[in-house]
Amino acid sequence: MPKLDATIRASLLKDLPKWRETQDRDAIARQFTFKNFSEAFAFMTRVALLAEKLDHHPEWSNVYNKVDVTLSTHDAGGLTAKDIEMAKAMEEYART
Repeated sequence: MPKLDATIRASLLKDLPKWRETQDRDAIARQFTFKNFSEAFAFMTRVALLAEKLDHHPEWSNVYNKVDVTLSTHDAGGLTAKDIEMAKAMEEYART
């Protein structure tokens, strides 16, 4: 899967306003905050099942009600459509 060029990346990230481009590498990141640990863990479980299905796994960490996520496609060396797809799914999962 090819890396996204700057024009396409900018266009796609307009639909993901809470995500930011990272400073030190070609990736996007976001922190999700939930009411409690159970909600955070439920979110991570849903994302983990999708990640297995897509064979595309996020870099993430969890402390109590917060989940920090970084998305990048290692095989491509940067941001790809897979990362955008995963970010959009995460946004949807966080709303439900």
